[in-house]
Amino acid sequence: MGADRLGRTIKRAEQALISRKSRALREFGLTVPQYAVLLLLSVSEGMSAAQLARECMVTPQTMATVLTNLDRSGLIERSTSPLHQKVKVNRISDEGRALVARADKAALEVEGRLAAEFTEEELGTLNALLERAISALDALE
Repeated sequence: MGADRLGRTIKRAEQALISRKSRALREFGLTVPQYAVLLLLSVSEGMSAAQLARECMVTPQTMATVLTNLDRSGLIERSTSPLHQKVKVNRISDEGRALVARADKAALEVEGRLAAEFTEEELGTLNALLERAISALDALE
C-alpha cells in the first residue's frame, strides 16, 4: 500500500488523535469510547444503547461492553424505557458527570494542542476539506 493514499493518511491522523486522547484519558480510568458515551449522556436526558452506538460510531456489541463497564463503575445508571420494556435507557450518574467534566478538559487540551499547529485560516480550510470529503463519500452511497 502506497504511502500517498489518501485513506491511509486520514486513518493515520485519526489513529494518532485517538492514541493521544487514550493516553490523556487513561489518568481518569476511561477509554475513548467510554469518554464519548459519558460526554453524550452529559448533554442528554438519556439514550439507548443503539443510539449511543450510532453516535459513537461503534458496533452494538462494543457499546454493550462499554455500557456494562460504565454501569459497574457507577458512572451511568440504566433503567427500563417507559416506551419499550426491552429497551434500557442510559443516564449519566453524578459521579460520571464529575468525572467526564475533568476528563473533557484533558481531551480538549489534546485537540487544542493539535489546533495550535495550524493558523486559524488553515484550521478553517482543514475543516472545510474534511467536511467536503465526508459529503463526497456520503454521496457515493
